[in-house]
Amino acid sequence: MRIKAPLPPAVPWTGRSEALIAKPNDPWITPAEKSDMVSTTTYAEMRAYMERLANASPLIHVVTIGKTALGRDLIAVVASKDLGADTIDGLDKVKPTVLAQAGIHPGESDGTDAGMMLLRDIALRGKADLLDKVNFVFVPIFNVDGHENASEFGRPNQRGPKEQGWRTTAQNINLNRDYIKADAPAMQAMLRLINRLDPELYLDLHVSDGVDFAYDITFGFQDAPYAHSPAENEWLENVFRKEVNGALQEQGHIPGPLVLAVDDRHPENGLMLPAFPPRFSHSYGDLRHMPAVLVEDHALKPYKQRVLGDYILLQQSLKTVAAHRDELAGAIAKDKSRRGKMVLTWQTKKKPVRIVPFRQMKAEHFQSSISGTEEIRYLGKAAPERPYPLYGSKPDFVLDPPKAYYVSVAYPKVIARLREQGIRMQALEAPTTVKVDMIRVHDPKLSDMPLGDRVRVSAGSFTHETHEQTYMPGSVRIPTDQPLGELAETMLEPRAEDSLFQWGFFMGMLTRTEYIEGYVIEPLAAQMMARDPALKKAFQAKLNSDPKFAKDPDARLAWFYERTPYYDSDYLLYPVGRELAD
Repeated sequence: MRIKAPLPPAVPWTGRSEALIAKPNDPWITPAEKSDMVSTTTYAEMRAYMERLANASPLIHVVTIGKTALGRDLIAVVASKDLGADTIDGLDKVKPTVLAQAGIHPGESDGTDAGMMLLRDIALRGKADLLDKVNFVFVPIFNVDGHENASEFGRPNQRGPKEQGWRTTAQNINLNRDYIKADAPAMQAMLRLINRLDPELYLDLHVSDGVDFAYDITFGFQDAPYAHSPAENEWLENVFRKEVNGALQEQGHIPGPLVLAVDDRHPENGLMLPAFPPRFSHSYGDLRHMPAVLVEDHALKPYKQRVLGDYILLQQSLKTVAAHRDELAGAIAKDKSRRGKMVLTWQTKKKPVRIVPFRQMKAEHFQSSISGTEEIRYLGKAAPERPYPLYGSKPDFVLDPPKAYYVSVAYPKVIARLREQGIRMQALEAPTTVKVDMIRVHDPKLSDMPLGDRVRVSAGSFTHETHEQTYMPGSVRIPTDQPLGELAETMLEPRAEDSLFQWGFFMGMLTRTEYIEGYVIEPLAAQMMARDPALKKAFQAKLNSDPKFAKDPDARLAWFYERTPYYDSDYLLYPVGRELAD
């Protein structure tokens, strides 16, 4: 049986941006335009088109930046008037660079087709002046393997294109959860590109699902109360948003803010915009002081409308960065010089943080005999704008950063991940003994389900201990007084939601190595209590206060074992040393 998911009625749309579409007889028509914006391009079509464009224009260069898990080339297209011998490292650093990526989630290919159209128009259709004061680097398809895993059934809740790629990579990794752990080869390549370019603006082009609303394109960044880069956030909010919104509206689009619904079945109950962890592109950019914008076209709007919205956003982004280069550079420099305490973890705030205007689509509710609850049915008509409560986050744990971290050579994967991020470190050349603060984890728990190829780890609590540790050659010292200091802190502080600890890079510390039998520990416990009345008193108090413990013979004996010199002192000790400030 061949079925197709029913979608809410489409809202008819026309806009000035439709004039950007190439005529049917244009020799430089893109595959998407040729299909009348019904289909997207394949990887092979995209690459052939980009290489043909590069051969036709000195402004365009196609470079390979890495390989996917299946061995496909991951390419970037460099558009610049000032290319050196190396088309990445030879870029004029005086000019700002805009780095945009499409297809991190391959079913969301709007940006791929929009970027191809814009690059054509820059190279051949009179828009070369966009490059007078800015460089443009475009990754047309970030998740190439997922893009090629395409079918008509990839996205049941999205209106076009005809075939959509699969959200995750060939290793089932969601790239927009991979910025910190960087498990995917494609993400490792992207981090290398980011470090080589150090872009002034990073655009991540998506398509959002969830509730139906009036806007055809939404975009945002880490919200101001949670920003690690407040100066950049202010520029993005007051300059970038204003100019991009204006350009989109002029071309007939309806831009809106990037928010989520508290309840998808009842969007009238309010919106939310929490503190996003840095596994996501826009919050990752904020953490490393790289202005980053998450763009979400609306899944239920026609594909043509969405592609053209991305075109206008990309074009205006180049204009805005060029026009405000000094102001943006100053904001970035200010944020990179920030030091001090940082909010490491956040909690959901029960009360709204503010009231915001928003335009939903008209809807009705009905009682479903299938789900057994009330469901929503969208009617295909925009509702009037009205105020909505916006829910957010509040600070939880505030970190007073250490002076530096020490990571043992015994953890090469951890060191490699830190290096891939571009974090500065000093490799030790001789055995080095230092007094460090270390963290012991209590009540660790593994997640019930994996996330991609990782099983996440959490802990009930953390305590600090002072240890004298010897680090062997090849171990590294990572100072926090550096532009990426907050990124290092997030990766190495086990409390952080996206720390390498919580991503499962230190599973060995959760494993008990040695044990002791009851016939040994029982008489040893008797000796210990005979010699230490305070210990006996503490044991009795534990029995009186914890009935479950009192009924568990093994737990009672383990209580004593943990207080002997035979106990594994490294069990649950997080193996990253913290050099505290003087």
